[in-house]
Amino acid sequence: MNTTPLKHGADSGQPVRWSDNRWLQLVVGIVCMIATANIQYAWTLFVPEIQGKFGWERASIQIAFTIFVLVQTWLAPIEGYFIDKFGPRVIVALGAVFIGAAWVINSQATTLLGFYVGAAIGGIGVGSIYATCINNALKWFPDRRGLAVGLTAGGYGAGSAATILPIAAMIESSGFQQAFLFFGLLQGSLAFAAAWFLRAPKGGEMRVASTKLNQSRRDYTLGEALRTKLFWLMLLMFTCVVTGGMMAVAQLGVIAQDLGVKNFKVDLYFVTMAALPLALMLDRIMNGISRPMFGWISDHIGREKTMVIAFTLEGLGIIALGYFGHNPWAFLILSGVVFLAWGEVYSLFSALAGDAFGTKHIGKIYGVLYCAKGIGALFVPIGNLMMEATGTWSTVLYTVAGLDLFAAFLAIVALRPMLKAHVSDSKLPPPEPPRAPMNGLATAG
Repeated sequence: MNTTPLKHGADSGQPVRWSDNRWLQLVVGIVCMIATANIQYAWTLFVPEIQGKFGWERASIQIAFTIFVLVQTWLAPIEGYFIDKFGPRVIVALGAVFIGAAWVINSQATTLLGFYVGAAIGGIGVGSIYATCINNALKWFPDRRGLAVGLTAGGYGAGSAATILPIAAMIESSGFQQAFLFFGLLQGSLAFAAAWFLRAPKGGEMRVASTKLNQSRRDYTLGEALRTKLFWLMLLMFTCVVTGGMMAVAQLGVIAQDLGVKNFKVDLYFVTMAALPLALMLDRIMNGISRPMFGWISDHIGREKTMVIAFTLEGLGIIALGYFGHNPWAFLILSGVVFLAWGEVYSLFSALAGDAFGTKHIGKIYGVLYCAKGIGALFVPIGNLMMEATGTWSTVLYTVAGLDLFAAFLAIVALRPMLKAHVSDSKLPPPEPPRAPMNGLATAG
């Protein structure tokens, strides 16, 4: 992995181009992420309207969301291959076409199949843009990977904040189909235009890697990464935390109702709001804050230590929510703590993947690792079964807390020493493939 400091201008004899600024590359990536966020986060606004117009069961409509999540995550390895092959510009531009087309299809759909097709196309588009922008941030910022990918992922986590009210207003004034059409074209066009400013760093532009963290000194191929115990430990931990967080979010409404705080009015002086929607708003705010915040912390104290802090905080916050959540203010504060400590997984594990395996093939490697989100989505319905079997939300909460604390335990006991040993091994040259025998000299046996 080339870690030669960047040289431009008088030092290199080459003119400085404005597109060479890596912070500009980061901003463009964030803009692309913001443009894609509503495909996921604004969907909930459309579901009641679709149900009202066509009369379908809500569960049938929500299958579209499940399709979206699975396509977005499980196609990531394939998208990673094309990212590494063709670079960020082409992949993000194609992704932008797909996200725009997805909502245009939704605006014209009159059958469930139509919405399912729109969800699948949207999943391809969002997955392409998400993976590309994360990978580009990893390549431009080997010295500040946590902060860079945290800001990029934060653009997706909080990206819908600016447009959620305009979308809701257009749905009310012009109908959900017009909102799908207008914002689909708007968001797709914005991402498509921004895509042409993206590029990956060239060999001579690679920054010096961080001296504070354990980082590999060579680039691993996907096959090499898959043959390490470290990769599978990371996938296990990622799956535990993502599954737990998704279960908690999915059950938040039931938990609020069971605790008797769902419709409690919280007076914030300038506005009065029910506790549950206010808690859901905190989800987006805390998601946007947690990713760059914990990413920045991890750049200074290490990914493993940061994971211990974040995962323990989330586990203890969920346990406290079970004990004190009947108080509306405690419910709001503790749910905010849970969301704050959950959103960072998308910055920590992507940064860790870059640290461990280098960035030359990071598109494919993180693509496989990102499948943890798809695996977690499959486990979320188990939360509903647990609720029905036990008749209480506490079983789900304590299971989620257990997954978080287990991941925190693995981070300090297994991940830290394994990463240190892996980085030490990375200083050695990669093993050479076996040579084919020379013609006429092959021996029998």
